[in-house]
Amino acid sequence: MPRFAVIVFPGTNCDFETVSAIKKAGGNAERVWYKQSLKDFDGAVLPGGFSYADYLRAGAISARAEIMEEVKALASDGKPVLGICNGFQILTEAGLLPGALRPNRIPRFLCRWVYLKVSDAQTAFTQFYKDGEVIRMPIAHAEGNYYTESLDGIRITFQYSDERGNVTEKANPNGSLLNIAGISNEKGNVLGMMPHPERASDKWLGSEDGLKVFRSMVEWARR
Repeated sequence: MPRFAVIVFPGTNCDFETVSAIKKAGGNAERVWYKQSLKDFDGAVLPGGFSYADYLRAGAISARAEIMEEVKALASDGKPVLGICNGFQILTEAGLLPGALRPNRIPRFLCRWVYLKVSDAQTAFTQFYKDGEVIRMPIAHAEGNYYTESLDGIRITFQYSDERGNVTEKANPNGSLLNIAGISNEKGNVLGMMPHPERASDKWLGSEDGLKVFRSMVEWARR
């Protein structure tokens, strides 16, 4: 059974839910304190929260922790690395994904459900979806406005849309470039996304649409 590290920094607050979602998807997951090692893990997840209270910039301090060198090694080996919300911010700050997460277009914290269009169903995290599929997940962020000067080396994975899959300005909650809600690297084994799939992994939460992210990740790690 693939073994995943759910990395915990001071201020992380979505670690338990993420561990639960991975286990429900058929994998093994453990909370790993940021001063521990990632030896013998088949992948890593950087969950949501407010690591180091978003001091300086969201994710800026966590991105410079020693454990991130091990995360980079996992990614280089083709193993799955997932960053959710604050985890996405950490991935960009660490250079594992290009671009940056800026303050929302309207500078306030957003916490609500959104629709997403699956724009690339060929990554380590989307293989159980269909291209163009519309799914529903919650967001909870103040700095989710993704921007990059170049799309080179980026695979747009999820885009904010309406319930019919139309990618419109009205459906964009934070001003993100091209309605981007998630991107992966060219190899498809590193994904950063602002919506929370772990909070949409059980019907009692209002949606199971996010569970496929973890099922895909587990299946990729089995290869």
